[in-house]
Amino acid sequence: MIRTTRRGWLRAGTAATLGAAFPRWARSAESAHVVVVGGGFGGATAAKYLRKESAGAVRVTLVEQETAFVSCPLSNLVVGGMRRIEELTVPYDGLERWGVRRIAGQAVDLDPVARKLSLAGGETLGYDRLVLAPGMDFDYGALPSLDAAAQQKVLHAWKAGPQTVALRRQLEAMPDGGVFVMHIPLAPYRCPPAAYERACLVARYLSTHKKRSKLIVLDANEDVLSEKALFVAAWNGPYKGYVDYRPRTALLDVDVATLTAKCEFEDVKADVLNVIPPQRAGAIARIAGIANANARFCQVDFLTYESTAQANVHVVGDALQPASLMPRSGHMANQQAKVCACAVLALLRGGVVNSAPVLTGACYSYLSELEVAHIASTLRYDAAVRTMVVAAGGSAAADLEEAASAEAWARNIWADALA
Repeated sequence: MIRTTRRGWLRAGTAATLGAAFPRWARSAESAHVVVVGGGFGGATAAKYLRKESAGAVRVTLVEQETAFVSCPLSNLVVGGMRRIEELTVPYDGLERWGVRRIAGQAVDLDPVARKLSLAGGETLGYDRLVLAPGMDFDYGALPSLDAAAQQKVLHAWKAGPQTVALRRQLEAMPDGGVFVMHIPLAPYRCPPAAYERACLVARYLSTHKKRSKLIVLDANEDVLSEKALFVAAWNGPYKGYVDYRPRTALLDVDVATLTAKCEFEDVKADVLNVIPPQRAGAIARIAGIANANARFCQVDFLTYESTAQANVHVVGDALQPASLMPRSGHMANQQAKVCACAVLALLRGGVVNSAPVLTGACYSYLSELEVAHIASTLRYDAAVRTMVVAAGGSAAADLEEAASAEAWARNIWADALA
């Protein structure tokens, strides 16, 4: 089991992934231009560190539709009524203070030969290197009834923001004695523990506010994917009688009018229906032709995070096809972005890329507002197989100390990426 201090993972990760491998940049006239698409954990971190570690010598433009960053980690606490969405929202002002130019827009096309990125408003950006951190998109192809209108009623709340607040309101409005049904898609999807964390926090709300209600968890996977013992203990302990967990339950479609989940072997009617759809790389990655892992995610060189399909294009975060046992998490995206920034600066200067990157990560899961568990992992680059392999990992039991650590972790990583 690995124990960490509040700042330990960020400090260790920065030292391990960057170290002396960052090329030394003298303050001089700005030269190369790097465009970053997406302002989440991966994109924001990449943009900041490209400016910071080049001493302002590299021009960096961040393309992001939203006006502020909203953290997915901790967002289930909003669903459970234990936090407000404003507490998870961080402005992009910190990046602008580093000299990052921010464009509020959407990337819609890419010419990798001319090195030009097209935006929805008609603007075109030239670049020397492009870093894509578009996150993931939902794939509704297998759920034909969930059209744009239906998606306003049957929520996912898997991207923190308005839907997070809306799902909370649906839970509050549900009558005592009602049924909350959530569906978990077949992996891979963003942050597997978060789905089971949500089940715990919804059950916590029901056990304190709507004692005649219940939660049905329809999981397309064979079993709980992460921290099984901790989650099952919570469902069989303080939340016994509130959680009905049903694995191997594939969702075929929904009846939006009656809020019914139409599954392979049964139909399940809900008062609140929360469907987390299957996921794939963000649209610009697919448009650019770099979603070359089953047409869903992007394969990269783990020394540079450069796409294996397009030169001069790098991918970090949820859009990439991770190495085995590499979690799709905010912390891991932050670490990938630092390795990527380091490599991009080296490539721009014709220098040597770090040949032994190490990624460290922590993922916290709330069982209640006070009880929190975490998984910690360390991955290193194995030159023999040219991928990242697990070097260490473990999990901590749920306790009050972990709740304080989780809060500190969130604030530290938000500051690391955005301040």
